[in-house]
Amino acid sequence: MNRPAAREDAAHMREDAATSREEAIQAANASQVASDEHMLVLQQANSKLVIAVVEAQILTEQLELAKAELERAKSVAEKANLAKSDFLSSMSHELRTPLNAILGFTQLLESGSPPPTPTQTANIKQILQAGWYLLTLINEILDLAVIESGKLSVSQERVSLLEIMGECQAMIESQAQQRDIQVNFGPVDDTWFVTADRTRVKQALLNLLSNAVKYNREHGTVEVKCTASSLERLRISIKDSGAGLTAENIAHLFEPFNRLGQENGAQEGTGIGLVVTKQLVELMGGSIGVESSVGVGSEFWIELVRDTMPKLAAGSDLPAEPAPPPAGSAALHTLLYVEDNPSNLMLVAQIIERRPHLRMLSASDGDLGLALARAHRPDVILMDINLRGISGFQVLQALQADPQTAHIPVLAISANAMPRDIEKGLAAGFLRYLTKPIKINELLQALDKALAPAPGQRLTRTIR
Repeated sequence: MNRPAAREDAAHMREDAATSREEAIQAANASQVASDEHMLVLQQANSKLVIAVVEAQILTEQLELAKAELERAKSVAEKANLAKSDFLSSMSHELRTPLNAILGFTQLLESGSPPPTPTQTANIKQILQAGWYLLTLINEILDLAVIESGKLSVSQERVSLLEIMGECQAMIESQAQQRDIQVNFGPVDDTWFVTADRTRVKQALLNLLSNAVKYNREHGTVEVKCTASSLERLRISIKDSGAGLTAENIAHLFEPFNRLGQENGAQEGTGIGLVVTKQLVELMGGSIGVESSVGVGSEFWIELVRDTMPKLAAGSDLPAEPAPPPAGSAALHTLLYVEDNPSNLMLVAQIIERRPHLRMLSASDGDLGLALARAHRPDVILMDINLRGISGFQVLQALQADPQTAHIPVLAISANAMPRDIEKGLAAGFLRYLTKPIKINELLQALDKALAPAPGQRLTRTIR
């Protein structure tokens, strides 16, 4: 090989090597740039991850704080609700206790012997009218408060419309006669039953009937009828001949404390009766409505869930309440009344005097009541709940635990008249739970039933 060619080859080799080195350097530089970019991306991603973790920790802390705040708020609300319930129960007791003396002794005067003079009779009627009206206001306010707190429960059962309408007719007659209002009750099918709370159905119907009488025209009429609005519902409608309502009034009819401009009218009221009625009906799964024409009158109606269970076989219905036993032939029975209020003791003592076959023992506290029950084995016991020392519930438990007194029927008679008080009393084992103010006839009927149940009749705990 000649030298020029060799030199040329060497030059090419050097050029190729240089080119290779440059390419290697460029490749290395490019790889470094890519690596740096990748590292930058990783660093940015890591920074974002760190920020996200920090934000998540902050959010977690905020959620924990919010949860703790919610728990505190829930605890405060529960305590406030419990305090409200306790206040309502206490208020009910405190208001009913003096009313018990007022209405109780006035009832005794009304039916006493010798009978009162015409002037005294008129005065007594005024006292009773005002007293029972005050009790109605107390009940309405307490009912509304209990319903709004979500504490009111209804006891659904099979209720005969025929029986309910008969009871309501008897209870509204006096008010209608005083205002010269004719109330006509249409026929009711004796096979019609509804699923409802018996006490609350009567309360709703009596409120509607009372309004139909109260807001009627002079010498007006009230028409009451029952119809089957569907296979599943029965309707009770109450139509009056009053002034009627405008569309605007109907729109505000069921608002609490709204008397639709009647605040200065002749008729007393709180404007909450219809609100309570509506909520009671809806609690029982029913509905309420109204149709009205100004100058013609109004028709209120309630619909209740129909009970389609077959009627009990003949002879299986519970017997009617027994009549008071004749004084001459009745055996002597002993009643023990445990009560720490002197006026209540005096009132019941005078009521019991109307039952010659009863003699009454009294105890001013639970311990003495328990001792007298064990010593005398009375035939029936009336028990107040709020007693000095041990409560009426504790006395009942002690009586139930003693074989010598466990058989004695015990009736609660208390100014604690909230639904939860009644439910608690019946669950504890009281045969009946009578509330103050006392209705003399109901008390005497309850005692007669406790003392002389019909043959084969099973005593059941009911509310009055």
